[in-house]
Order: sequence, then C-alpha cells, then structure tokens
Amino acid sequence: MLLLHFGVVLFVVGGLALVVAGNRLGWAWVNSVGFRIAHLVAIGVVIAQAWLGQVCPLTTLESWLRVKAGSASYSRSFIEHWVQRVLFYEAPWWVFTLAYTVFGLLVVAAWWYFPPRFSKPGHEDGA
Repeated sequence: MLLLHFGVVLFVVGGLALVVAGNRLGWAWVNSVGFRIAHLVAIGVVIAQAWLGQVCPLTTLESWLRVKAGSASYSRSFIEHWVQRVLFYEAPWWVFTLAYTVFGLLVVAAWWYFPPRFSKPGHEDGA
C-alpha cells in the first residue's frame, strides 16, 4: 500500500515535470488528453482533500490494513523505511494545503502554457 501511495505522489509531482520537460523536448505524448486529464484529476483530489481537511484514502486504507493485521507498528524493510520518510513528514495542515494549492495552480498554468492536444494521433495540423 505504501508503494502505491508513493506511485500516486510520483505521478502527481512527476506528471507536471514531464509536461514541462516533454514540451521542451518535443514529446507529443505529454500533451495527450488522457494523461493531462488524469493528472489534473489527481492533483484536484489532493487539493480538495486538503481544503476539506480529509485524510488521504490511501493513508486510511493502509492504517486499517495494519490494524486488521494485528499490529500497531511493524518492522520495516530498508526500502519501506525510506519511502515512508519521503512521503510523511510533520507540519501544520495549512502548510500542506498551501503547498498543494500552489502546485495545483502550477498544473493549471501548464494547461494554459502547454495546452493538451484534443486531436487524434496522426491528425495534427499539417499531418
């Protein structure tokens, strides 16, 4: 569950980096509608949860699974230990809400600056 959570975070953060870098490098796939909508929805969910004061459902599920397994704490592998340190740190809720909101505004700015392509592959202008 922790690795799935890490994958979602990587998609949200890395997705914006891919859009910017991909447009600079001429990678057309980074502007595909499916990728861009999935990325926008992902950051939108994170922002909504932060503004509503909700805990991420992946965090809730992970905690529930730990309790069902009968352990409040567990011994972690090296990888799990460091993945958890990357994902979870202590700060007031408002810090996360502000960070998620600013990041979401950057994603929206990327939609404006690097608009997604709504045409089918091979049907772009001049093709």
